[in-house]
Amino acid sequence: MNSPIITKMEVIPVAGYDSMLMTLSGAHAPVFTRNLVILTDSAGHIGIGEIHGGDYTCECLNAMRELVVDTPVVRYREIMQKIHRVFNHDLGEDGEGIQKLEISKLKFVVKSEWAIECALLDLLGQYMEIPMCQLLGEGRQRTEVEVLGYLFYASDKNKVPQGEMQYLDEHDSPDPWFRLRREEILTPARVVEEAEAVAEKYGFRNFKLKGGVLAGETEMETVRALKKRFPNARINIDPNGAWSLKEAIALCRDMHEYITYVEDPCGPEGGYSGREIMREFKNATQFQVATNMIAVDWRQFYHTVSLNACDIILADPHFWGFDGAIRMSQLLTSWGLTWGIHSNNHFDITLAAFAQTGAAAVGEPAPLDTHWIWQDGQNLLEDTPQIINGKLQVPEGNGLGVHINMDRVMAANALYNSLPSHDRNDAKAMQYLIPGWTYDHKKPCLVR
Repeated sequence: MNSPIITKMEVIPVAGYDSMLMTLSGAHAPVFTRNLVILTDSAGHIGIGEIHGGDYTCECLNAMRELVVDTPVVRYREIMQKIHRVFNHDLGEDGEGIQKLEISKLKFVVKSEWAIECALLDLLGQYMEIPMCQLLGEGRQRTEVEVLGYLFYASDKNKVPQGEMQYLDEHDSPDPWFRLRREEILTPARVVEEAEAVAEKYGFRNFKLKGGVLAGETEMETVRALKKRFPNARINIDPNGAWSLKEAIALCRDMHEYITYVEDPCGPEGGYSGREIMREFKNATQFQVATNMIAVDWRQFYHTVSLNACDIILADPHFWGFDGAIRMSQLLTSWGLTWGIHSNNHFDITLAAFAQTGAAAVGEPAPLDTHWIWQDGQNLLEDTPQIINGKLQVPEGNGLGVHINMDRVMAANALYNSLPSHDRNDAKAMQYLIPGWTYDHKKPCLVR
């Protein structure tokens, strides 16, 4: 009876700066985009959420406004039900999802309404005077969440011609990591420097290397160099399915002393799905494998576990929703499997959401992914959660436990509005490095 009413829903697209990070799909552009949802209720509380960028997602969010406004905050589940009834996802429109990492299909895998869910949970937590993690699953399980140092190869930003949008230059930053993250990092020794810098700044004890960039043998050389420098660290590699099954087996079979688990080492080939090929990889190597490509919804998850194709499901709440991500942690724990979170470039609103989700996950989660170290300093919050000793500190306030800075948000919105395109395009930046470059899901981006 006394629940505040949602009086306003704002959708604000924003942009931030990135490094020339290399992945199978190409090179990150100088700027990445996100969409923010800001809800205001009749008690004066503000709830916030963040989701992937692009016009498609922004338009979807704006279309949902009338299903959200004028509803009591405590009926947030009814709001989500209405959204799912009205905006029913066509199971056929996303084809194979992201088994082949086609960036254009991410908009079908990422569900825009999860930004609304986050903002609703933020409001509900403020109304009930409890942290958001207490509203998820069985409630808070921990006060800090282990995260890993997400390492990338990075190319030379100076190869982008004058007149084009330039990458951020931080060569005069007093912070050693901020300087290094904008430089070229393409050798095993340089990746070790990268790991040393983020270990010093954030205290990381575990690392993940984004592969699918150089020849597989070179990437394994990088893994061995990392393990030599950090002998007690868990080292993982994610080539996004770039390797053939034969190549993945050859590369990984003798790497058990260096690699803890392999994420999406291979994908669909020869008429077999990524799930079937991953099962064969596990048989041949006896490695634990993780995925954010072959199980991105409940139907795909059913087939993945039926084949025993994966041990670690990286359940990004932007794919699964916050309630869904925690349900996944409960299910995996009961089956003796492992839960984690996958990440894309994001602002600190997502960092706070990851902290709350990780705090509520049951069992022993794998260290969570986060790109935040590459965006650190572009804060949209007054009180960005901190990573200390390799662990993300869970905000202690109600709801998300953080407060938005609207001046910074509007500056990020102005950057967004200055862009010629709002959709992700990793091929364009690659074409500065390799003229005529095109994406091939079985060719590492620099192997041409």
